[in-house]
Amino acid sequence: MPQPVKLSAFLVANQLDIKGIKAFLDIKPLADSSSELYYHFGGGKYQFYFNYGVVVFAGYNEDEMKWAVKAIAAFQKSPSLNWLRDDHELLCEEGRSDIAFDFDRVVVGRLNDRVIRIAMFNLAQSVALDYYHGVSETLLTEVKGFANQLELTGKLKISRNNMMRFIGKALNTQNEIAENIYIFDAPDLVWDDEYLDKLHQGLMKHFDLRVRFSEIEYTLRIIEDNLSVFREIINQRESNLLEYIIIVLILVEVFDLLITKILKLAG
Repeated sequence: MPQPVKLSAFLVANQLDIKGIKAFLDIKPLADSSSELYYHFGGGKYQFYFNYGVVVFAGYNEDEMKWAVKAIAAFQKSPSLNWLRDDHELLCEEGRSDIAFDFDRVVVGRLNDRVIRIAMFNLAQSVALDYYHGVSETLLTEVKGFANQLELTGKLKISRNNMMRFIGKALNTQNEIAENIYIFDAPDLVWDDEYLDKLHQGLMKHFDLRVRFSEIEYTLRIIEDNLSVFREIINQRESNLLEYIIIVLILVEVFDLLITKILKLAG
């Protein structure tokens, strides 16, 4: 019976320096771009690096994967203390015409560099979505905290500076997702290969990539709507404060004028 190929994806950092890793490994990749590096090291072992902080391995044991991640520590920007992980298996049954998707395994009729690359690509997207789901849920929890403050006290107890930083964090999350999640862009190698396209589409459905992406988008829209309201409240609060300052200054001028006139009359 053929042995399955184990795929393991790790989100190890906020970003990976793809150019630095390519120079460090100093071997020719099977495929590379400014955002990805795909290597075959022989013996059925593959490594796939993504600039959004994910490394995917095929055919490696636990110790080998840990060592490989540590070897590129110098090229990790904002490394994660707790790696997010997703595992899957590829099983090849020669001559099989269809592709079967089980809970943690995909059964294919052929197994080569291109098939493994498509599977690793989709697994990387899956673990990245796990990360962005966690980030968006954390942002939503914070937004709910502000909304609860507003409900209970009628006030928003946060400074303009802190609110702007929070808005910046939410916007950066949206930008990172737009840059790193390729849900609607198929890899180039599936365009001229019907089998690879079928595998890619099947894996996207198997990992619920579109559904999970839509959930994150919906969460971020809720956050954005709430932040718009909060921003208006803070602007109104600052506008009111400015009005009070102007009124106080006018009163000071009036009192100063009155005192000056009284002193002149008394003299």
